[in-house]
Amino acid sequence: MTGKVLAAIAAAGSAALLLGALGFQYIGGLAPCHLCMYQRYPHVAAVVLGLLVLLLPRRWIMALGALAAGASAAVGIFHTGVERGWWQGPTSCTGSGGGLGGLSGSDLLSTDTPVNLVMCDQVAWSMGGLSMASWNAIASLVLVALWIMAWRSAKTRKFL
Repeated sequence: MTGKVLAAIAAAGSAALLLGALGFQYIGGLAPCHLCMYQRYPHVAAVVLGLLVLLLPRRWIMALGALAAGASAAVGIFHTGVERGWWQGPTSCTGSGGGLGGLSGSDLLSTDTPVNLVMCDQVAWSMGGLSMASWNAIASLVLVALWIMAWRSAKTRKFL
């Protein structure tokens, strides 16, 4: 397969992961946490890079696609660790915040706080013992491999 085809497949994989995440959110009613959203942004970049490769097949664009998929995998691995309690996550979306001791009475009674705060350290959905973050990390690593295969294929065809 050519580098362009492999890059298109990798970009389509990122698009499929994004559509799946949106399906869980809007059809399944599972709102994403902050770390879930951070996993999506690199996939958006990978889709754009995949479209760019179709117009301008350059190796450096394919390398950026691999980096984008790798970034999503890295966030997915970090998120998995937060969910499993291996390390602390962001205090803005985990149960590891400072507690209620620093809040005043008016802060505690305020209705201006977020109602639908989704915690990053709580697993909303899992399959086979793995959370969505874990599955995203695995799928993203497969996409990294596809991007690298595209890059290597383009190398043999003398793309710059």
